[in-house]
Parts: sequence; C-alpha cells; structure tokens
Amino acid sequence: MDVILLKKVDNLGVLGNVVSVRSGYARNFLIPTGRAKMATRENMAEFEQRRAELEQAAAEIMVEAEARRAKLQDMVLTIKAKAGSEGKLYGSVTNIEIAEAINAAGIAVERREIRMPDGPLRQTGDYEVQLHLHTDVDATIRVVVEEEEVSAA
Repeated sequence: MDVILLKKVDNLGVLGNVVSVRSGYARNFLIPTGRAKMATRENMAEFEQRRAELEQAAAEIMVEAEARRAKLQDMVLTIKAKAGSEGKLYGSVTNIEIAEAINAAGIAVERREIRMPDGPLRQTGDYEVQLHLHTDVDATIRVVVEEEEVSAA
C-alpha cells in the first residue's frame, strides 16, 4: 500500500515521501496518528497545496525540540529512593519518576520520550539516561540515585 508521509517517520522517510508499507501498518498506525495519508491523486494534490504549511509546522516542532535539548544539556537530576545497605533499591526508578523530576525542574518532558533500554534503575549510583525529543533530536541527562535518609521517629 502506498502512502504519503505527512511527518518524518523513523526508518521510513521524511515529509512528502511516497512510500510502500504493509496495509496493516498504514491502516492501524500511520493514518490514524496523522503521520500519513493514502497516496491517491486527490490526496497527492491536496498534499502539494498544503506542503508549505506542513513543512513550516515540522520546522517549528524541530526548533522547539532543539530548545528543550539545550535546556537539558547539562542537567543532573538527583532522585532519592529507599535502599538497602548494599545500595540495592527496594523499588526502582522508572521513566515516570524521571519525567516527574524533569517537569518539576520546569522543562516539559513526556515519559514516552525517556529511553531506558536496560530497564528501570535498581541500584544507587550515577546513570546516563537518553531522551528522544524528536526524530532528529536526542539528549542525554545524568541521573543520580541516592539513598533516602530515614528519620528516627
């Protein structure tokens, strides 16, 4: 099935490309999420009329992602968690806690933008966490997981 890409899609193409994909991928993902349209003559003509508008919107999204990367560039997050004597956490630090900490610092980040290929953090220590802000914009922040101080009651 041929589709016209309305946004850049990783490992597929950029705005305006006509690509051949499996029909299920197009019907269930690309078209419902607004990333593509069927490649019919009418849709091709409509796309050519809207091309400048779509390119402008894509450029604005890219500029916004670059600005967020600049803010995140030297960020060091310190997250406190309950841990045992050997530094092993009783729970774990997930992308949800990291996203909340970044948002509390005043930078808008969604939890789906945080990449943790090795899974949640389960030990105290320093970690480098990748953020995928846009198809072309990635950032790295340092996360320090420290043991939470237990107050005597």
